[in-house]
Amino acid sequence: AVQLNHPNIVQIYELGKYREQYYIAMEYVSGRDLRQILDNFRGSERKLPLSVAAYIITRICEGLDYAHSKEDAKGKPLNVIHRDVSPQNILVGYSGEVKITDFGIAKAEDRVSKTQVGVLKGKFGYMSPEQVRGHVLDYRADIFAVGILLYEMTTGERLFVGASDFATLEKVRNAEIPAPREYCPDMSEELEGVIMKALAGEREERYQTAGELGEAMEMFLIEERSIFNSKRLGQFMQSEYE
Repeated sequence: AVQLNHPNIVQIYELGKYREQYYIAMEYVSGRDLRQILDNFRGSERKLPLSVAAYIITRICEGLDYAHSKEDAKGKPLNVIHRDVSPQNILVGYSGEVKITDFGIAKAEDRVSKTQVGVLKGKFGYMSPEQVRGHVLDYRADIFAVGILLYEMTTGERLFVGASDFATLEKVRNAEIPAPREYCPDMSEELEGVIMKALAGEREERYQTAGELGEAMEMFLIEERSIFNSKRLGQFMQSEYE
């Protein structure tokens, strides 16, 4: 496995085998995953504060940008793609940490046998259109997935959910995105523009790096005059869960 050392990625300490059982020892994060946080707000009158959503997204983007830019000892890009950026794989700690977990299905291109084109990996509702179509992926698939997270965090609605897995995949394939402001009327046009760019059906029209998307979210926080940091996220988490 590629060693990824970054504050926004769960650390892998050891991979091993004990009595014919393989195991993985990884960093423990005391907190909740993003699915639990979103479910906590869904079905209530409350919405996840936009500043909380924006800050979490900036941290996810920092971790992904690091992974996407990872090089080997000779300076050759490893082309690491997570492939399963979904709410269950984003951990938010009570101290305000934000960490991406389960880089287990991520791959560095030349280290692992090629994933068969057409074999779907990842959670269906968080795939990119090109992933559903069986195209060769690059890191912009992860950027689309972050766009889905941002959409769901700001609107309180699931973006791609169908009556069956097939129906969900068709929704992803067609990349039909209801305007976020239909669900969140107080959202600024600028933030809606950021979300829609991250969710562009054609990857050439998306943000081209996770860093670009992260910078757009940081600009949103500045324009909202929201001074947000890990301490404030920790306070939010403690007020919600402790």
